[in-house]
Amino acid sequence: MSKGWALALAVGVGAAVAAGGAVAHDDKLPANASPATKAAYARHENFRKMGANFKALNDELRKGDPNKAVVASNARALSGLANQLPTWFPRGSGVEARPMSEAKPEVWRDAAGFTAASSNLQTQTTKLNQLAAAGDIDGVKAQVRATGGACKACHDKYRQEKKD
Repeated sequence: MSKGWALALAVGVGAAVAAGGAVAHDDKLPANASPATKAAYARHENFRKMGANFKALNDELRKGDPNKAVVASNARALSGLANQLPTWFPRGSGVEARPMSEAKPEVWRDAAGFTAASSNLQTQTTKLNQLAAAGDIDGVKAQVRATGGACKACHDKYRQEKKD
C-alpha cells in the first residue's frame, strides 16, 4: 500500500468514525417532540448513515479487487446525503433541542463559513460519486482523501466531541 493511499484511508476512516461512530445515548425521539427536536434527531441519524456509507466504501476499497457496484452505491449515497446536509440545521436544533447534539453554536453564528464548508463537502462527494459511477477505482481512492478532508474541516470547526 502506498504512503498516500494509506494516509487517504486513515483520513477516510477517521471521518467515518467521527461522522457515525460516536452514538449518543439519547437516540430515542421524545414523544411530542418539537420540529427543532425532530430535526436534531433526524440530523443525528443522517450523520450516522453518512458514517456507515463512508466506512462501507473504505472497507470495500481495502479489498484486493473492490466491487465497483458497492463502491458506486456508497459514493452515490454519500453524495445524496451531502447535498441534503445544509437543510439539517434549522435554528433551534442544537443542544436546546437535543442535549446530546454535537453541533457547535458556530453552525448558526458563522452561517457563511458553515455554508462554505458544506458546499465543499458537496463538491468532494460529487466528484467521488462521478469517479465511482465511472468505475474509476484508482480515482475513487484518490478522492477519498479529499472527501475525508472536507468532513474533517467541518467537524473541526462546527462539531463538538461529546464525552461519555
